[in-house]
Amino acid sequence: MQDHTVIVDRTADPSSIVFSPVFNVAVPLIDRHVQEGRSQHVALRTVSSEVTYGALAENVNRCSNVLRACGAASGDRVLMVVKDCPEFVYLFWGAIKAGIVPVPVNTLLRAPDYQYMIEDSGCAIVAYSPEYAAEVEPALASADAQPVVMPIEGGDETLQSRLQGASSSLLPASASAEDPCFWLYSSGSTGRPKGAVHRHRDIVVTGVYYAEETLGMTADDICFSAAKLFFAYGLGNAMTFPLWVGATAILSDLRPSPEMTFDLIQRFKPTLYFGVPTLYAAQLRALETEVVDWPSLRLCVSAGEALPADIFRRWKEKTGLTILDGIGSTELLHIFISNREDDVKPGTSGRPVPGYEARIVDENGDAVADGEVGRLWIKGDSSAAYYWNNPEKTAETMLGEWVNTGDTYVRDAEGYYVYGGRSDDMLKVGGIWCSPVEIESRLIEHAKVLEAAVVGREDDDQLVKPEAYIILNDTSDASDALAEELLEHCKTGLARYKYPRWLHFVDELPKTATGKIQRFKLRKSG
Repeated sequence: MQDHTVIVDRTADPSSIVFSPVFNVAVPLIDRHVQEGRSQHVALRTVSSEVTYGALAENVNRCSNVLRACGAASGDRVLMVVKDCPEFVYLFWGAIKAGIVPVPVNTLLRAPDYQYMIEDSGCAIVAYSPEYAAEVEPALASADAQPVVMPIEGGDETLQSRLQGASSSLLPASASAEDPCFWLYSSGSTGRPKGAVHRHRDIVVTGVYYAEETLGMTADDICFSAAKLFFAYGLGNAMTFPLWVGATAILSDLRPSPEMTFDLIQRFKPTLYFGVPTLYAAQLRALETEVVDWPSLRLCVSAGEALPADIFRRWKEKTGLTILDGIGSTELLHIFISNREDDVKPGTSGRPVPGYEARIVDENGDAVADGEVGRLWIKGDSSAAYYWNNPEKTAETMLGEWVNTGDTYVRDAEGYYVYGGRSDDMLKVGGIWCSPVEIESRLIEHAKVLEAAVVGREDDDQLVKPEAYIILNDTSDASDALAEELLEHCKTGLARYKYPRWLHFVDELPKTATGKIQRFKLRKSG
């Protein structure tokens, strides 16, 4: 094999992937498309510009040279607080090609969070979009370390200005498929984010097994992800998957909303749309009064939180489109259990993606029988090597070849995996384990409920009972009468012990950027 090459044997089941001894993933994801004659094919499209594969390769090289000129050396980290735009892609791949480690982080955080990540990562460079200066700059001022500061745009000494004078030629840094390549900080649904260290191989593994073999993605696809680039789900949807197959990605720096998604779907005519359950629910609400054409879309995908069967059904009825629900994680990089176009069971996460194995285990690590609740472990070649600076969490999560996802699941008799919530979100009510997701799904089935989150709360006898926080479609409907109606709705559709003992009508729920409900925050406020 030549350096930086990958061979996929598609006759094997699952397909086998072999990497050359010298392998930098920027070569097959960026340089290969120029070598194979796709220089004029559009790689990235925004509302104001488009970037071909040829221009992308040149700008990636320029960015590599800019980072090196700023003093970054092989293995150094560049922390990215960057909106979804072409410069994000240049920076991410420019770092990798130069042997530098990109660390994209959530753009919705506050200064103390950024200070923590600057110090924890020991980054050599902090690159940020000017929209986030009000949080990033105080974090830099307070941080113990003082990395090189690089605004993306807006004047001199920015990434955009530096790119103009940089060379567009660069040889890839030598690496192997097993070497550290990039980091992703966990979304923090259960507490302090952890830096998951991913290898060069991981992007290819998810591209082969999920993008190609699960979604059937090809160079003809146009991908639009409402989920942003800075976390694992969006990184695959809107960048690594289309770049792996030579497709086109639509990028937008706007906050995801029904109006934004409808506009871009009609304007750019994507073939694949990636959302989260919260957004699908909001889109369904908007579609009650709006008419949207969907002729280009062939599939919709959901992750981040379990997709209620009722949302799947209503979306199908309203749009004629199937939503493929699945579960992924920062640690595994993308989706590892999924429904498929020809194999869908609403209300489940589907079956394991090719190349991944799943186990549901008890607290001793022993496999449980179908129909029994347990913790989900996953084995696959896209798993992170370890958590940076966190050996205790690494030991708890990375169990040899297996990753403890921290999610509670049941495998039904047909082999479909049914989500039961985060393992530390499970409730024991009357001595019986109870999933908050099941109660939330029942509440969402009510016509007046838009979203719901359920946590455990101790009653006067210090016994845990379910407590529900509810967002209504119309806030003016909130009343004691409706609360009683919702309680009865739960009692008639769930085992009696599962109904919420307390109901709160709220305007919003605390969530991560992926749309995961942060139940630990609700427990603190309850």
